[in-house]
Amino acid sequence: MHLQGSSWSAAVASSDGNGGRNTPLRVDAQRNLEHVLRAAREVFGELGYGAPMEDVARRARVGVGTVYRRFPSKDVLVRRIAEEETARLTDQARAALGQENEPWSALARFLRTSVASGAGRLLPPQVLRVGVDVETEIRLPQQRQAALAAPAQPELRLVERPMVAEDEPDDAGAAALLEVVGQLVERARAAGELRPDVTVADVLLVIATAAPSLPDAAQQAAASARLLDILLDGLRSRPMG
Repeated sequence: MHLQGSSWSAAVASSDGNGGRNTPLRVDAQRNLEHVLRAAREVFGELGYGAPMEDVARRARVGVGTVYRRFPSKDVLVRRIAEEETARLTDQARAALGQENEPWSALARFLRTSVASGAGRLLPPQVLRVGVDVETEIRLPQQRQAALAAPAQPELRLVERPMVAEDEPDDAGAAALLEVVGQLVERARAAGELRPDVTVADVLLVIATAAPSLPDAAQQAAASARLLDILLDGLRSRPMG
């Protein structure tokens, strides 16, 4: 789901917690929904998706019943946030592809933008372990094989599993993200600027780990920037000599 700017507000006003169409919300109900979504992003970003709904309600300054009226279960809310963050990362990757001609600059731009946005703290599990239909493979078979063969990173393997109807929205979003990040990785490798053993999963791991949640915003931004500089240096290929 692509939700930014005015389009995000419009979608909030016209969709229910399950993604269905609905009549426009009253002003107060729409405001409460926006508060809940904002609070959920903050709470889950700080505490992980295991945080209770009561924490979300407290941060949004609404009763927990208000949260459950819009999202009948925690799974529904988690799915909504995860899909929005996956879509945001996909948009950031596409922007980097379209606005940077140099392959390394494009990859670095995507990583810096994604880490600065904090989206890495909300990456859903299916982005790191995604079921991909064989017919819509990610166009990076060598990376895929490397990820599958890496025993040191089992939690990051891109695994094959049958797609079922209830998984399709999540898997579609994850596959779109992997596709476009794969293009960034493939270009940087082809240009000789990325270590040949780096996979798409490695790049997503950088996003997930280089966005620490610290109580002070300035300290968090500085720590993220410093950590990302170190990680980018580790991703870059070195001249043989």
